[in-house]
Amino acid sequence: MINNDVKQIYSIAGAFIAFLIGSGFATGQEIMQYFAAYGFVGLISAAIVFLLFMYAGVSFITTGYVHKFTKGNDIFLYYCGRNVGRIYDYFSVIFAYMSFFVMIAGAGATLNQQFGLHVSYGCIAMAVLSIVTVIFGLDNIVNIISKIGPVIATMAILLGFTAIFQNLDGLRNASIIPKLNIMKASGNWLFSSLLYVGFNILLLSVFMSSIGARTRSIKIASKGVFFGAAGYSIAVAVISVGLIANIEKAAHSQIPLLMLASGINTSVAIIFSLSIFAEIFTTAVPLLWIVSSRIAHEDTYKFKAATIILAVLGAAIGLKVPFNRLVNIIYVINGYAGIIFLFFMIKKSILKK
Repeated sequence: MINNDVKQIYSIAGAFIAFLIGSGFATGQEIMQYFAAYGFVGLISAAIVFLLFMYAGVSFITTGYVHKFTKGNDIFLYYCGRNVGRIYDYFSVIFAYMSFFVMIAGAGATLNQQFGLHVSYGCIAMAVLSIVTVIFGLDNIVNIISKIGPVIATMAILLGFTAIFQNLDGLRNASIIPKLNIMKASGNWLFSSLLYVGFNILLLSVFMSSIGARTRSIKIASKGVFFGAAGYSIAVAVISVGLIANIEKAAHSQIPLLMLASGINTSVAIIFSLSIFAEIFTTAVPLLWIVSSRIAHEDTYKFKAATIILAVLGAAIGLKVPFNRLVNIIYVINGYAGIIFLFFMIKKSILKK
């Protein structure tokens, strides 16, 4: 019994981490714009992110478990009411699809920076892998990505620590960050952390409430969320410090984490570039599933056809716009919508009590 409980906790924690880890986190571009660009105060942001992810994750799991939503998007109607909820419902699907563009672009940029391949190779490969995986359905998606997420987060933490200890003197250069004109999510570090949670929770709400509806124990699921949020936030904090220690080199790189890996040695860079690709995969797949599942039920020909068409169109768009620009535009817009949704959640929690 204990072993089964541990497996469930690990599975949910892994799925939580894997869903959050996408091309923005995996490449370091997201962490650069939302945390490292503000210097060491970004570590306070990481702590805020942990607390809010804990609150949101447990809320989504619990709500899904209690209400057994037939559609993950019903979570918006629950928190926001019929009218506003429907707006969020449609917006979340649109944003999930736009975020899929970011994953595609990140895959292409990663293979391009490390191996010199044209961006189309990475974009097309990610689209094909996403199609094949999504067609198998949600249960198989959770099983696959839950095994990849914790491994990749651990690798990212190790890379961050290595980058820190290799260049401890670089930590003294944090004062030059304002002069480097780094692309930021916001002019304020606190608001940046709220934006970061905001753009993540809209999509996390659909995914985690769907898992909650299928879980057997709310206590076990909540523990999974705790370990998932903790592991992810620790990874964000460590990588932020690693980027700060190497800020002059990483500031304007499309793939900052790959730059850190290259500073260790070529073999590490190759291994990490492949892990980045795997990280992007763990988020691209559930994003594509969210959109396809709104069009048709799983295990139907319509679902499979929609998945293929959406992935092909996503690959075409991901090829056209620079990766760092996609991260900055799409994530920030959704961050504002997510902050408002967070207030609806808090209001609902207060009214229930």
